[in-house]
Amino acid sequence: MEIGLVDLLRAAWLAATLPILVASIPSSHLNSFRELVLGFAKRGKIMQSSSNKLSVPQNWFCHFYALAVVWTTFLLLATWFYAHNMAPLVSEPFQYSSVATYLTGASSIFSSHKSRSSALKHRYRVWQSVFLLLLMEFQALRRLYETIYTFKYSPSARMHIFGYLAGLFFYAAAPLSLCCAFAPEVFQFAMNCVAEFIVKGKNQMFQIPNSEFDWWEFVGPLMKLRWNSWLGMAIFFWGWIHQRRCHAILGSLRENSEQADEYVIPHGDWFDYVSSPHYLAEIVIYAGLVVASGGTDLTIWLLFGFVVANLAFAAAETHRWYLRKFDNYPRDRFAIIPLVY
Repeated sequence: MEIGLVDLLRAAWLAATLPILVASIPSSHLNSFRELVLGFAKRGKIMQSSSNKLSVPQNWFCHFYALAVVWTTFLLLATWFYAHNMAPLVSEPFQYSSVATYLTGASSIFSSHKSRSSALKHRYRVWQSVFLLLLMEFQALRRLYETIYTFKYSPSARMHIFGYLAGLFFYAAAPLSLCCAFAPEVFQFAMNCVAEFIVKGKNQMFQIPNSEFDWWEFVGPLMKLRWNSWLGMAIFFWGWIHQRRCHAILGSLRENSEQADEYVIPHGDWFDYVSSPHYLAEIVIYAGLVVASGGTDLTIWLLFGFVVANLAFAAAETHRWYLRKFDNYPRDRFAIIPLVY
């Protein structure tokens, strides 16, 4: 049995999520396993200096987002051009010009309609993938900007090398999961375009008068997406804006480089409710992607499941660290979900 890209991604998300779920079970029999998983996930303030043997600088976080920007940009452009050329969202005219033609073709009307409906659904899902990748591009670009200009990482801040490799995997697999159903077709289309470019050259491939180039052909189909895509976008940017605010708060705590190794209690925005509001915002962002996708793609659900499990697990440890570090830490704050956890 041939294993496709979709199956590999789903298996990868399951394999990454299950150990975190098991480690989250409150059982004394799992303490050793929990500490093992936690050791891989620790970074920054919750990583002790004695754990630095297999670690890398925390400012290598920028590698995640540099990869995400390059990879997502490639997938977005390739999928967008594939959608424009191979999956146009246009209304097909009724094929029967007269009543007689309609009657003689009545036996094939149902099958023909079903075929056109299936093709239209396929084209719609391709453009939906373009929309999801466009949202992911906004996220990746902002996170790259923040790691360079917003965060002031302590020189001693480290993260486990396994966590570093896991981050690289995540930002390679997450954008791909948003378009994996069509990725093989898109890659084949891109290779064909490159081959055609090599054979014909750019002068012959792109001999299009300026008056004939219409940007609306690239943007218009996105306007035809259903209501769930726009609701998902609203949820996405709600989380996106709050994560930007929370990261700005965290970055402002280290504006004095002489106090780079000192920690203070953050306040403001969602910090007034939870210890890791930037993680909560990340969950909201990916919830927006699930809604924008229509909620029918199992791969995207598994991606979302990993995000929730991973961030909830990390937030719990961060919350415990705050409680141990500060005697005056607000006791009414939750770890990541207000009034719940």
